[in-house]
Amino acid sequence: MAMTSLNVSLPKPMKAYVETHVQRGGYSTPSEYVRALIREEQRREEKARIESLLLEGIGSGDPIEADKTYWRKKHRLLSTRHKKTTHP
Repeated sequence: MAMTSLNVSLPKPMKAYVETHVQRGGYSTPSEYVRALIREEQRREEKARIESLLLEGIGSGDPIEADKTYWRKKHRLLSTRHKKTTHP
């Protein structure tokens, strides 16, 4: 992945905080630490987005009872579909 630069100005206490975490956290550079923080935030945002979509899905349509009969039918349907796609 191509890298580009981003200069960030920090107050001294924040710079010291970053430097401490670089040393303690096993990061080789402040840039590596910041990249890790950004990746974690991206994961949090994606998780929140997926949870929102799941809640939207749960709230849509009429509720169904997912009992043993439901799962047997679902399994048969998916098995049939799988066979059609793998054995044309």
